[in-house]
Amino acid sequence: MDNLEIKNLTKIYNKKTVLNNISFSVKNGEFLSILGPSGCGKTTLLKILIGIEKPTTGEIIKEGKNITNLDSAKREMGMVFQNYALFPNMTVLDNVMYALNLKLKNRNKAYEEALKMLKIVNMDEHLNKYPHELSGGQQQRVAIARTLSLNPDIILFDEPMSALDADNRLGLRKELKEIQKKFKTTMIYITHDQEEAFSLSDRVMVMHNGNIEQIDTPNRIYNYPANDYVRNFVTNHLIEKVSSIERCTGIDL
Repeated sequence: MDNLEIKNLTKIYNKKTVLNNISFSVKNGEFLSILGPSGCGKTTLLKILIGIEKPTTGEIIKEGKNITNLDSAKREMGMVFQNYALFPNMTVLDNVMYALNLKLKNRNKAYEEALKMLKIVNMDEHLNKYPHELSGGQQQRVAIARTLSLNPDIILFDEPMSALDADNRLGLRKELKEIQKKFKTTMIYITHDQEEAFSLSDRVMVMHNGNIEQIDTPNRIYNYPANDYVRNFVTNHLIEKVSSIERCTGIDL
């Protein structure tokens, strides 16, 4: 069953078409990556889905209900930002509890739920630390725990690993995939990183200049690119990366 359906979505800024009549759907429990370079429209799409921006035309249907003009707080979606968006004056525990206190109106229940989520992302040993005392990867784990604690139907990720080093990215990728399998939460993930999209996703949606070039499984996109753009941006890039590793290490991948 489709959890989310996007119908003929267009966004125009100052006479410039940022999203060009795009349509796609996302299934319940699916991990969909939206892959494309800067300026392709992927972040604008995310803002429209969460309700920060309004489309020029088109509809967003969630579980059969039109939510195009619904307030973002009522969409049952969560968002994990690139810059973590943690409160600097709050501890790890208080950052996760903040929204829970508003939702549950019961501090003991909020504490229990926050602690459970922090254990899941391996941050329960850092409860009383402040964001500035954490690494970038640890801060992003706290941000993910905070979003998960509210139990949203859909979680949107805005390039959450772009500021992390290679080791942190690899560790967080693995944890994110394990979390998605455990909670069966629908996840929509924005990235410009081909390897990241392919390693995480059930399907990948490749975007360019406000258009969807291809949406399919990673395997099919790699083996059957829809056009020259997808072939050059995705397939050839990944082939070159493997070749580079082979040249540097002498290992035949």
